[in-house]
Amino acid sequence: MDSIRRAGPADAAAIAALSREAYAKWVPVIGRAPNPMAADYDVAVREHLIDLLEVDGELVALVECIQEPDHLLIENLAVSPAHQGKRHGHRLMAHAEALARGLGFGEVRLYTNKLFAENIAFYKKLGYRIDGESAFKGGFITHMSRRICEPFAG
Repeated sequence: MDSIRRAGPADAAAIAALSREAYAKWVPVIGRAPNPMAADYDVAVREHLIDLLEVDGELVALVECIQEPDHLLIENLAVSPAHQGKRHGHRLMAHAEALARGLGFGEVRLYTNKLFAENIAFYKKLGYRIDGESAFKGGFITHMSRRICEPFAG
């Protein structure tokens, strides 16, 4: 049985552990820990919307969103490496878009490191477009968005 639920303060350590695990493969690609590996999740669970996907009581994936004035920003999408390839990322992206609609937003935005080619391909497959790039910590961030009046592409 799987379920999605909103994270609370008691979940901060598990969110941090899952984020570190999910992003570890990118450390050799960019030569440093990606931001989600070092984020303060004690603060994030209070200030952001973090929803957890649990399968048989085990945390397998999460999506962290921030309400901006005119859109919902996906700050972090993390899937445990042991559970990748099972469409959990697709499910949480659809969940984030439904959340955005429920909050009255017509657009979802996200960003990822330019060197995370498989992430960019994943988001493009879901209908996200590249809006631009910006310099960040010696590399580049790719900014993407999707108008959510369109059906989910997953």
